[in-house]
Amino acid sequence: MEVLIREHAEAGCILGAKIIARVVRDKPTAVLGLATGRTPLRLYQELIRLHRDEGLDFSRITTFNLDEYVGLPATHDQSYRYFMRENLFQHINIDQGRTHVPDGTAADIHEECRSYERKIEAAGGIDLQLLGLGRNGHIGFNEPTGSLRSRTWVKILSEQTLRDNSAVLGSLAAMPKHALTMGIGTILDARRILLLAFGPAKVRAVERMVEGPLAAICPGSALQLHPRATMILDENSAAGLQYADHYRWIDSQKLPWQRYE
Repeated sequence: MEVLIREHAEAGCILGAKIIARVVRDKPTAVLGLATGRTPLRLYQELIRLHRDEGLDFSRITTFNLDEYVGLPATHDQSYRYFMRENLFQHINIDQGRTHVPDGTAADIHEECRSYERKIEAAGGIDLQLLGLGRNGHIGFNEPTGSLRSRTWVKILSEQTLRDNSAVLGSLAAMPKHALTMGIGTILDARRILLLAFGPAKVRAVERMVEGPLAAICPGSALQLHPRATMILDENSAAGLQYADHYRWIDSQKLPWQRYE
């Protein structure tokens, strides 16, 4: 794992946007895996700025989102399709036909999951997958004790995830209890991983993901197996890491071609 610690979430998101921008510039037909939620919002704002002010071109990229709630149509203001449209897609020159989000209202949910895997494969696989990290260590909606080799499937959300996400839907009762999500095996197939985790609430999950044992109790720990996984943290989320100073040292000694800034 490459662990990058920045002073605050703002700096972390800008760094993440630079990494994604480099991928898009180096490969204009890149396939990006995208995430939703509060964590990547500032990163998406920076990508929009790079498009508007520096001409970052998204016209030929393809995107696949990690997940979607079961039962929410794309027009629902809490669906992830709606989130992506409002917070990124409508602000850049992306071909909407090349953007993919699982359909949580599909008549055959199981076939929708299998079809999503086929679409990723047909696109040539994901070049960079953006991730957040749940307080219980989940990535996508892969909750603790799930398979570390899972593919896109229907997941039952944990009580912790329901509580964490319920504020945006107004109440715990309004929260969908199921979601379609890329599996951990699907995520690990991406050629590159970029994970953002900020704030004191993520301390324990970050510590278990980066320095804990590889274990299904912390799904994010599966990223230890990936050959090119970059973790961007802020000082708060990194506070529990035993080797934080080591990660800072490694970052400071990089060769010019290894740097992002």
